[in-house]
Amino acid sequence: MNNVLIIEDEKQVSEVIKAYLEKDGYKVYTTTKGLEGIDMFGKIDFKLVILDLMLPDIEGEEVCRTLRRISDVYIFMLTAKVALNDKIEGLNMGADEYLGKPFSPRELTARVNALFRRVSLDSNTLSFDDGKLQVDKDKRTIKLTGKEINLTPNEFDILYSLIASKGNVLSREQLIDRVFGIDFEGSDRTVDVHIKNIRKKIEEDPRAPKYIITVTKLGYKFGGDI
Repeated sequence: MNNVLIIEDEKQVSEVIKAYLEKDGYKVYTTTKGLEGIDMFGKIDFKLVILDLMLPDIEGEEVCRTLRRISDVYIFMLTAKVALNDKIEGLNMGADEYLGKPFSPRELTARVNALFRRVSLDSNTLSFDDGKLQVDKDKRTIKLTGKEINLTPNEFDILYSLIASKGNVLSREQLIDRVFGIDFEGSDRTVDVHIKNIRKKIEEDPRAPKYIITVTKLGYKFGGDI
């Protein structure tokens, strides 16, 4: 589970963000003080810090600089300071995102989800559904509930192409170009055969697939949850 630290002096704002993030499966910790946030950060493995700049004890900018000196954790600045110079300064001191108040909790949650999708896809091992399905893009291996699954090279490339598309639909023609190359002279139904075989290997019920979803008249997309 991904741990998130919210350092925000307005408790009501913290509670709203916390509720939205916990609904999406994050473990959320909150504090209203910058120094306490720094102390908490040293005790728990946080993947993301949502940081207000206007804190009662020390400036949020100082918290950001302190965290950046000791960690490469992702930092979302959340603040009423919305001038362009403030945003540039925040990004220059190490923030990864800069969101101005007032803000939409739904937008914030969407940005957090997008961040963790990017982080997962940048790592060597991609993990879905709390580790049930694991894909190692360098070793080109697949594990389902801890057991290695034998995919052919083409099957692996098709599956990984769908994963890398981040939930977007890929047509049969796009999959052929990415996996077989533009010189491929076979039928686009070749993709369907491979998809059927992959489903037999990784889906609990191939007739009601969870990972490789058919989008009628368009193609396929990956449906696993990070």
